[in-house]
Amino acid sequence: MNAVVHGVSGGVMTITLDRPDAANALRPADRDELIALFTAAHNDDEVRVVVLRANGKHFCAGADVASLADRRQRVEKRVLDPMRRIMSGAQQLVASVLDCSKPVIVVVQGAATGIGAHLAYAADLVIATDNAYFAESFIKRGLVVDGGGCYLLPRRIGVQKAKEMMFFGAKLSAQEALTLGLANRVVSADELDEAVHTFADELACAPTSAISLIKRLLNDSLDTDRNGAFVTEAMAQEIQSYSHDSGEGVRAFVEKRPTNFAGH
Repeated sequence: MNAVVHGVSGGVMTITLDRPDAANALRPADRDELIALFTAAHNDDEVRVVVLRANGKHFCAGADVASLADRRQRVEKRVLDPMRRIMSGAQQLVASVLDCSKPVIVVVQGAATGIGAHLAYAADLVIATDNAYFAESFIKRGLVVDGGGCYLLPRRIGVQKAKEMMFFGAKLSAQEALTLGLANRVVSADELDEAVHTFADELACAPTSAISLIKRLLNDSLDTDRNGAFVTEAMAQEIQSYSHDSGEGVRAFVEKRPTNFAGH
């Protein structure tokens, strides 16, 4: 049975983690499927927004510990093997979300731990239920935080709070995540679908190419200087000014009618 299912409707690609009996913990095959889907969304003009969500009580309890233990029992080679797996696995998954040209919404209920939390950190928008929490459980297994966590989390909530979460494996509640800016909305379970549709439907009708450029500018701004950021911003505006949707935005304004953006 496929633990990652997806569909596209009305410009929205919905990806659902569907292994609730294991708290949607990711096995290597699940991780690779997610990478392939985010890459496909990046390249598909029909997809204008991606929603990543999960069935069951929990969003994602990180990597599947059982599969990691199985590797140890099989005594796989150790020299550089963990490094190779991390760089081609968890880090590549996080990069596929960050580099996806379409806006990515992650929907969290219950636990988002380890790589599950990192998927939320990498997302463009996060909607959480009021019982959701984020946690870095690596320290409890005697491990270093991987999957881009040490890069992403300080940029979302600040270095000091990130250290607290990572040193102690402390949970960050949905309300704390909202206060710190990690979550965009916190709603009850009954309100979750409506909140997701509100974001996704509006983004599916938005000027996707403009959002793609804005996403890139914002993500890059944390690692560049002011002069470089200003030049890149001006270049992005010039590129977008020749787009179909730029022309549509101007025409709609002049004609005093709603816009009908095509996404390009």
